[in-house]
Amino acid sequence: MWDYKRPSIVVPPPGPKALEWIKRDEALLSTSLTRTAPLVPAETGYVWVKDVDGNVFLDFGSGIAVTNVGHRHPRVVKAIKEVVDLLDHTNSCDFYSHLQVVYAEKLLSLTPGDFKKRVFFGNSGTESVECALKAVKWHSPGKPYVLGFVPGFHGRTMGSLSFTTTKLSARRRFFPFMPGAVHVPFPNTYRCPFKGLEGDECVDAVLSYMEDFLFQHVVPPDEIAGAIIEPILGAGGVVPAPEKFLRELYRMSRKYGFYLIIDEVQTGFGRTGKLWAVQHYDGVIPDVMTMSKAAANGLPFGPCVARAELLEWEPDAHENTLGGNPIVVAAAIAVLDVILEEKLPENAAKQGEYLMKRLNELKDRYEEVGDVRGKGLMVGVEFVKSKETKEPNKKFREKVIEEAFKRGLILLGAGTSSLRLQPPLVIKEEHVDVAVEILEESIKSAKA
Repeated sequence: MWDYKRPSIVVPPPGPKALEWIKRDEALLSTSLTRTAPLVPAETGYVWVKDVDGNVFLDFGSGIAVTNVGHRHPRVVKAIKEVVDLLDHTNSCDFYSHLQVVYAEKLLSLTPGDFKKRVFFGNSGTESVECALKAVKWHSPGKPYVLGFVPGFHGRTMGSLSFTTTKLSARRRFFPFMPGAVHVPFPNTYRCPFKGLEGDECVDAVLSYMEDFLFQHVVPPDEIAGAIIEPILGAGGVVPAPEKFLRELYRMSRKYGFYLIIDEVQTGFGRTGKLWAVQHYDGVIPDVMTMSKAAANGLPFGPCVARAELLEWEPDAHENTLGGNPIVVAAAIAVLDVILEEKLPENAAKQGEYLMKRLNELKDRYEEVGDVRGKGLMVGVEFVKSKETKEPNKKFREKVIEEAFKRGLILLGAGTSSLRLQPPLVIKEEHVDVAVEILEESIKSAKA
């Protein structure tokens, strides 16, 4: 598989072929699709993306934390090719699938919780979340409320959208949402929702809001069916949940008798230096885990893993036609094997530590770099107008992404003014060095 020393830009992007495809795209596809950069890929491999004009880019986005094992990993490609020669589609509503059983046994043995579990196979993260929401509501008669956190991202179908609060543009004109969705501020200790507070003071303020205001005046806690939270905000700015907060949320779920849904759609499958991000939080055991993105390295797959009793419900209560397609599940089995055998969570922890070190050096040198945070290879860099005021600097972030793209580095935005750096988990230290070098060049150019 390819292993260039650094990106190769032969035609200033977007080149003429890319521009032609972009023009045709703009005439045909939904205008709701946001585009970070004018990239038209023609070929991918390892940690690289080649566009239709021959430019090669170092991928620090992984298709939004999807290609965790790298682009076109040989074992994943082999697994797909082998099953295509045998099976294309058999639906799970009416029939059985031996590949689903093989994968379920592997996956359930690796998820937190020393209790019996079951899994439902959907096609995406939002479908996984829909399954989780329906399961906890089905098993919680008389409990109409579900808690979510702001700014969270859980998908764009109507149930999951009820808890997606990263941008108004995702919610505008879609009201009414799912009844009973209740929103709680996420305790971002760098940019606390309660002005003037930082660190544990911010965490305590959010906990106090829940216990002393929300549960006393707005939502009877014994009528809460569940709470859904990302252990690290993804689209909300790559913000890890404080350890104290997630432990206290888990304690509340046990105290009041509601189910805790941990959304691992973006954080799962080794991304944060552990197989699951929730494993960074000792003692926090989810009742439900939602997954997707990296599960099949880009093929549409959205497992929802839960306590067995939550997925023991009436036949026809929840089904789909395409979930757990044999080709997709074969890829997912290979992905899981690669992650474990190549020790990718361990590499994510090692390379993530080095990446954070290099990025903190930029933070020391540039006033615009306000915060560096994350776990493993899920890292956020927040740009500000000044470190003192912490005023978000979205325009600067957009310019940095643009300049990096021109130099052959793919970066994605998150939150109001942050970058999210999420390369494939197979990267080496040399890739980190190249990425940080290009990022620094891009920061200098954006300042000019």
